[in-house]
Amino acid sequence: MRAKFDAVLSAIVPVDQSLAQAAQAHLDNLTKPRGSLGRLEELALQLVLVQGGQAPKADPARVYTVAGDHGVVEEGVSLFPQEVSRQMVLNFLNGGAGINVLAKTAGAELFVVDAGCLGPDFDAHPQLIRGKVAQGTANLAKGPAMTRDECLRALLLGVDLADRARDAGVRVLGTGDMGIGNTTPSTALYCAYLGLPPQAMTGPGTGLDGAGVSRKIAVIEKGLLANAAVVQSGDALEILAALGGLEIACLAGLILGGAKNRQLVCVDGFISTAACVAAWKLCPATADYVVLSHASAEPGHKLAVQAMGKKPLLDLGLRLGEGTGAAVAMFLLRSAAAIYNDMASFADAGVHPGS
Repeated sequence: MRAKFDAVLSAIVPVDQSLAQAAQAHLDNLTKPRGSLGRLEELALQLVLVQGGQAPKADPARVYTVAGDHGVVEEGVSLFPQEVSRQMVLNFLNGGAGINVLAKTAGAELFVVDAGCLGPDFDAHPQLIRGKVAQGTANLAKGPAMTRDECLRALLLGVDLADRARDAGVRVLGTGDMGIGNTTPSTALYCAYLGLPPQAMTGPGTGLDGAGVSRKIAVIEKGLLANAAVVQSGDALEILAALGGLEIACLAGLILGGAKNRQLVCVDGFISTAACVAAWKLCPATADYVVLSHASAEPGHKLAVQAMGKKPLLDLGLRLGEGTGAAVAMFLLRSAAAIYNDMASFADAGVHPGS
């Protein structure tokens, strides 16, 4: 299993920056002042580089919303009971959640993935992918959340999701999550990977009050201490296994698989960005293939994004997860591709800006 995962990592290469000059020249020759379409031009350029110099395509697009449960919930880190993870998966499959509405509005396919929900397999559904690695994670406050093999299986599940999308012609992926308590492992991962303090990174999640946030900070500190040897080792895979979640590892694998396949990945908010950090630490070249869709309202997200050297596309106060921000960002990618492909050049339009 490790050999298979290492083969994925070795297949990921940075984008070819030598393609940027011609693509930028094309953008600069369109009927507008240079750079006047701002980040849409940046997105168009990134699409060109990711797709190997071809005319950029933002469609088809697909969102994977990946679900998993967390043993750390027993520490009282969430206002919601663990059963809600399962209930929300059923809501996704019934079409009633925010991600259902926004994916449909964005013209993106949506698939729901059970990477580690407690309980039996869900009934078959056209939008459901059964990939249960385990019955949730262990309590990270007491030791490793996952074994190394569980983590690798979840990562490879994510790679398989990217490959399924590639085989269906999908050019743009979106990451989504569902898992009660999953801001706690996400925060622990940020602290371990980026050296950020729990006090600054820990937020209210689903709505904890001040006392609840303080308790959550203490749980994260306890988890970092319980897994201190792994954190100090700097081993990206072992850190993900010790402090992460099955859905987080699966999303990291999805990002790695997307990079391998030259698919652009729209990364959703706080939890998905933690998965993105894990993928980045496992293979730095993945940074070329991701877009951070939005600035999460979870307070630690800003610090994490700064540490990554990235800038989110949107700032809408979103904190739902599920892939909602990724779905909204897909419209911007479609707009960027259309600008590159469909706007007239100065010569085409008979416009002479220098005269």
